[in-house]
Amino acid sequence: MNHTQEDIRHNWTKEELLAIYNKPLLSLVFEAAGVHRRWHNPEEVQLSTLLSVKTGGCPEDCSYCGQAARYHTDIEVQALLPTETVVAHAKRARDGGSTRFCMAAAWREVRDNRDFDRIIEMVKQVNGLGLEVCCALGMLTESQAQRLQQAGLYAYNHNLDTSEEYYDEIISTRTFDNRIKTIAHVRDAGITVCSGGIIGLGESRADRIGMLCTLASMEKHPESVPINALARVKGTPLENNPKVDIWDMVRMIATARIAMPASMVRLSAGRLEMDEVEQAWCFMAGANSIFTGEREKLLVTPNPAISDDLDMLSRLGLKPMGKTW
Repeated sequence: MNHTQEDIRHNWTKEELLAIYNKPLLSLVFEAAGVHRRWHNPEEVQLSTLLSVKTGGCPEDCSYCGQAARYHTDIEVQALLPTETVVAHAKRARDGGSTRFCMAAAWREVRDNRDFDRIIEMVKQVNGLGLEVCCALGMLTESQAQRLQQAGLYAYNHNLDTSEEYYDEIISTRTFDNRIKTIAHVRDAGITVCSGGIIGLGESRADRIGMLCTLASMEKHPESVPINALARVKGTPLENNPKVDIWDMVRMIATARIAMPASMVRLSAGRLEMDEVEQAWCFMAGANSIFTGEREKLLVTPNPAISDDLDMLSRLGLKPMGKTW
């Protein structure tokens, strides 16, 4: 694992990445596993806990999201949680083996108001627990990113979701360029970047590769790349999309691992529909993080229980990763 940033490519083409994605499956996984072992400890998986600190009522129209106010879902709207409640969740996450705690709010963008002041206080207190603190709050300005950094924020999640070409088919209330600008503000503030996407939105293989190519072409790759399988939420426009094929997930994870070798590749949404063998393939292909959530939820969609995850890791000969910073 003696590598430097100079060993990482930032000039991938879509054609190159598509050729990697389309390799014979076992050859692709073998290559990705080799890259993974050169850059990471293959026996460790980071446990990251994700908590929705403000749920539902979002003005965006993301076609996959049950938190959009315009869709009729059974998700209960919840105002911003009290700081002490969030800190209690963070303590339980830390005690359960998580080293990263992510707080997500269903906002289109951060506003400079009392709620943002409360988020800043949450960041300070969770940071004080010795956890990597991550937030997903929507679009950010430069000054807001700087405030979060000063409060001790370690990472900011802002997914691309899909390719620039397919983006308008999924979201109309925020542009692809808006997402790129927020990521730039996060990077300029000295916060690590968490950015990935979702498969199963009806996109083509070329769209999946386009999304990965955007990330892999950045001057500095995201330190964290979540790969999500669409969680089909009743009441959203994509509720009847077919379940994502496990081999498509494996190919995405493997391609992300090869193109962005130093990044954490996170096996994210959709795990509840994967059995243990399928998740094991994802780990073999280079995934080295999973998201856990209290009450067996990942934001508002079902997720495996932390006890089940720990049992799975034990059976696979894997162990929770310690602090990474």
